[in-house]
Amino acid sequence: MSSLIASTRFSVLDRSRTREGHPPAEALRDTVRLAREVEALGYHRFWVAEHHGVPGVAGSAPTVLAAAVAAATSTIRVGTGGVMLPNHQPLVVAEQFGVLESLHPGRIDMGLGRSVGFTDGVRKALGRDKHAAADFAEQLAELLGWFEGTSPTGVRARPAEGLRVPPFVLALNQGAAIAAEAGLPLVIGDLRDREKMQRGIDTYRAAFRPSPWAQSPYVIVSGTIAVAPTAEEAHRLLIPEAWSMAHARTHGTFPPLPPAERVESLPMTARERGFYESGLTGHLAGTEDQVADALETLLKETGAQEVLVTTSTYDRTALLDSYRRLARIFTT
Repeated sequence: MSSLIASTRFSVLDRSRTREGHPPAEALRDTVRLAREVEALGYHRFWVAEHHGVPGVAGSAPTVLAAAVAAATSTIRVGTGGVMLPNHQPLVVAEQFGVLESLHPGRIDMGLGRSVGFTDGVRKALGRDKHAAADFAEQLAELLGWFEGTSPTGVRARPAEGLRVPPFVLALNQGAAIAAEAGLPLVIGDLRDREKMQRGIDTYRAAFRPSPWAQSPYVIVSGTIAVAPTAEEAHRLLIPEAWSMAHARTHGTFPPLPPAERVESLPMTARERGFYESGLTGHLAGTEDQVADALETLLKETGAQEVLVTTSTYDRTALLDSYRRLARIFTT
């Protein structure tokens, strides 16, 4: 193992992807089970996501799911990747994380994003519009103020005030600049567009202003990593998610993950095929040696201190094996 990989933290974001033929509740239980498994493998953090009205994702309430994950584990850090702040009142978010940190002191992370609901219907149901993300910087400052006790309202956030729950900003669009201005750690992806990702990292580092939350820039790069005994088997792990993304781009809805063998037998239009094949490229996939080499290059290019793995696939046994093989790369 290289010294660069050895000095890098590796973490997991599981989006509770639903699977064809399996109920959404099973996806949530799978997430909790995976957290226990990757904790034993030596991963640093385990995060859960927020999606609303999406057939392919069961994780709609990240702080609730994080509570279940934290209760089922004992050492791994637990958090969100992320809570989409424009969907919520900052006070309520502060209260939720205050409860989590009070129950599991020293283990909770507060990953925050600026996305709003994917469709007009979801945004209407949430009481938001597509412009809500424009106020993210102000929402972020208000949220941190509840922990610092600086709200001008005279209201005190209980039990959040005075607690130190590390905040992270997910870099979507202007997220890198906002993270730099606020002096917070940055989570940025995806690995398929390295140039765009590097521009965001460069922007963040150049503009970073130290804060009470972070004295220096901290970069987490996120993306899909698949490790298997052969490159072909690693490639197969990518197929279900690539097809679901292609279906979303061509049909407007993000479906549950199908088995790889079913995808391989599907007829596809030229447009579907284009999105599908694009979805298979740019990830870190291969044998342990191949992925180790790719990780070395990624870390040299980005200078990232941490890698957040976001892999989803239909075959949960193969997914755990991938995480086990990746852990061997950074622990041996």
